[in-house]
Amino acid sequence: MLTRDDRDHRIEGGLLGLLIGDALGVPYEFHGPADIPAHEQIEMRPPTEFRRAHASVAPGTWSDDGAQALCLLASLLERGQLELRDFGQRMVRWFDSGYLAVDAAVFDVGIQTRTALARLAAGQDPEQSGPSGEYDNGNGSLMRVLPLALWHRGDDRALVRDAMRSSLPTHGHLRSQLCCAIYCLWARRMLEGVEQHAAWNAAVDLLGELALAHADPDQLQAELAAIDLRRAPAGSGSGYVVDCLHSARLALEHDSFEAVVKAAVAIGNDTDTTAAVAGGLAGIRSGTAGIPARWRRELRGRELLDPLLDALLEAARVTTNDS
Repeated sequence: MLTRDDRDHRIEGGLLGLLIGDALGVPYEFHGPADIPAHEQIEMRPPTEFRRAHASVAPGTWSDDGAQALCLLASLLERGQLELRDFGQRMVRWFDSGYLAVDAAVFDVGIQTRTALARLAAGQDPEQSGPSGEYDNGNGSLMRVLPLALWHRGDDRALVRDAMRSSLPTHGHLRSQLCCAIYCLWARRMLEGVEQHAAWNAAVDLLGELALAHADPDQLQAELAAIDLRRAPAGSGSGYVVDCLHSARLALEHDSFEAVVKAAVAIGNDTDTTAAVAGGLAGIRSGTAGIPARWRRELRGRELLDPLLDALLEAARVTTNDS
């Protein structure tokens, strides 16, 4: 049984891990694995000769991944539930004016997310605004969903329902919804102190049964087959949601937080998102103390993050005391 302090450190580590992984990956985005520096050189500030992506963005800055994750967290904390219209409007506010973005600067926004946010801004129902075709399965909802698992106090069935619904404003396809759900179940088991491989297997065992309430059985089985949750960890770090999930699993085979996020970046391509998805779980596993102090110091935007983190930890304590 975890103590309250242990759980607090895991929750804080998860949120910091997502943001630090994101920020670490930003300069290396769009580079193939052959172009990524050696592991010991992967830092917030890459080697001077390395051609940085987003060269005008200061080192230590989270991207759209972190900003949208904080939009979700802020909405959950204020509304006390997953309210898609509020969440969607916060993402529109981020896109329009830099809400919860470091320096209010918005960059690296995917085409699918732009389309969905334009629909939301025009007043479309957030349950219908996310494109939902076969090729609309980018990793944009997976990258931001971890705060839901860190905040949620409902049972596993409710967590799966909310994880799937959280995808809808920008990514409506069932495959994207299911990737969000398995990730949240995995995070929950790890928050409880379950070893990561056992946590993954437990999440996989649960997902099909719990998702049946929210999907056609035949379609559900087809999408679970497409995600292939029983396969060994492997991936190329692309922006496809299934590849992103399995790439993060591959990075998490490493022991320390630092090794995990550096391995995620070393896979190449969508480096910030792979490192954010892997870093969130590595932060849960290691707790805050396991995240290198230099990266915690270098993370920018603490004036945006810290009030939300304090409120998240207070909500967790209130719920623990009530139970």
